[in-house]
Amino acid sequence: MKIIDKIMRSEYFSDQPPVLIDIGASGGIHSKWKYIAKYAHCVAFDADEREFQISEQVNKDYKKLIRINRIVTALPSGNTPFYLTHSPFCSSLLEPDKEKLRPWLFNPLFEVEKITSLPAVTLAETLQSANISYIDWFKVDTQGTDLRIYKSLPEEIRETILLAELEPGIMDAYKEEDKLYSVMQEMHSQGFWLSSMNVKGTQRLQNSYAARIGSFLSERIIRTSPGWAELTYFRNPGGLSCRSLLLLIVFALLEYQYGFALELADIGRQEFQDPLLDECRKAVLNKIQKEKKKIPLILLKRKINKLFAPIHA
Repeated sequence: MKIIDKIMRSEYFSDQPPVLIDIGASGGIHSKWKYIAKYAHCVAFDADEREFQISEQVNKDYKKLIRINRIVTALPSGNTPFYLTHSPFCSSLLEPDKEKLRPWLFNPLFEVEKITSLPAVTLAETLQSANISYIDWFKVDTQGTDLRIYKSLPEEIRETILLAELEPGIMDAYKEEDKLYSVMQEMHSQGFWLSSMNVKGTQRLQNSYAARIGSFLSERIIRTSPGWAELTYFRNPGGLSCRSLLLLIVFALLEYQYGFALELADIGRQEFQDPLLDECRKAVLNKIQKEKKKIPLILLKRKINKLFAPIHA
């Protein structure tokens, strides 16, 4: 949307660009950021070198991109044990709970292939070294330690976060992991509202049974049970600067939260005398009108997807 570029080119972000934090970027840096990358500073961490080439660098896609080969921990620890699993996306600071995982179809992904010792750093230490005093978008996926890393940030930095993404567990996969219910309680108390929850999971089927049935058939005929959830939280409006309101509007547009974007624009129009907020409101309303025209195609697509969906999902 043109309004996103207009907001990002405004004076509010010339000296205070958006700061994006990606902890656990083994699948690649967040795709949602491509629309604002050229205006933003991004700090990305990952410890599993099989999936992520780690180095500190300036990247052409970002105004500034720093990649750091360090485990992020809640407390300073120097070097820390790290469990490399069969799937690099299941590798973690925490030990997989073999007994609790045994009944589940994706159990082999958590098989520990190696326990290594990796250099660790706290997020607060890194931000201080990079001379960063705020975070706008905080994305963390560390396989079991998301909440403790968020809580390890100084309060004055936590209060600057406008959007937070976490991926806590629901089932028991790691020993002493942070769970969904704890994350939801904490984020609610910190002044966030839950924008989306994408619940994912697997089938409760031991691999010895799956070997007889076949994994493909097992996934089609056995109901998927909740295993973990991808959560997106927005900061509640109130007491925010004009910069923060404008950036929240950008984030709301990227997350298709057009109602929230309208709400923010109206709050801003009441609190600040900036014509840009009037333009934001008009742009969001125009976007909603365009999206309305797509409804018939969306409904048709849903019917097609339903035809090919698993019997139990």
